Amino acid sequence: MSTGQGPAERVFDATKRLISSLIQSGETRLRLAVVELEEERSRLFLLLLLTCFSLILMLLGMMLLTLLIVVLFWDSHRIAAIVTCIVLLLGGGLGLASWVVYKARQRTLLKSTLRQLKADRRLLGNQREL
Repeated sequence: MSTGQGPAERVFDATKRLISSLIQSGETRLRLAVVELEEERSRLFLLLLLTCFSLILMLLGMMLLTLLIVVLFWDSHRIAAIVTCIVLLLGGGLGLASWVVYKARQRTLLKSTLRQLKADRRLLGNQREL
């Protein structure tokens, strides 16, 4: 008796290996997607926090602007200090707001996962040609 495998057994084993490889690849891609979703959640929390700080600074700047208008008719020495505070707070608020808008426009959701799936597709396309 021969101890070698027949053609049907070899096809069955190759099919099992192919399915196992596909499952492992799918699991890897799923883990990558989960990591990217967690990073996106952290990024959104940071954007929300920075937006709140930006709004607080803008509010303080507006309050000081109002105070400036009231104080404009007082002694000239107080105005320089108030103007400096207004410029710093409004500048910081506008700077943070523009940075938040810049960060919010960046597309990062599942970027690595999509890039890896594209590479997988390209590799599978090359294997078919061989």
